[in-house]
Amino acid sequence: MRKLPAVLTVMAMAALGTAFPVSTAHAASACDNAWEDGATPTYMYAYDGTSCTGFLGKDDGWDSNWGDGIGDYRASATNKASSILNKGTQLEVQFFNGTGTGWTGGYICLSRNEGFASNLADDKFSSGATVNNAISSHRWVVYTACGNNWAE
Repeated sequence: MRKLPAVLTVMAMAALGTAFPVSTAHAASACDNAWEDGATPTYMYAYDGTSCTGFLGKDDGWDSNWGDGIGDYRASATNKASSILNKGTQLEVQFFNGTGTGWTGGYICLSRNEGFASNLADDKFSSGATVNNAISSHRWVVYTACGNNWAE
């Protein structure tokens, strides 16, 4: 008779979906896939679309003007990034909404530990301007150069 309460308990839990573990795993995002399978170590990437879609370019150096036709980023990349990826091995990437080697104006950083920001719509430069479709240049910096302004 003691087995009957245990059986009833297990049946009740099963009916509620709690008797057996349910997997909460989900498919990897396009940014996860880009990070794991496609991104070259020491490079940063920018994408026109969210979730690391619509490749704009990659760079392992600095580019002070994504729109001048010099460097890895071309005129078609300036003010178009909606997601970014950092597969750097030593430094963080600092993105600017301005151009030039004075590195003035608003900035936001993407750390190596964060890896990527799949949607820049909610991120703000240090100046308060929205990051989405507003990046015009980037450089590699040490962690302390970023203060508290990090992409999410």
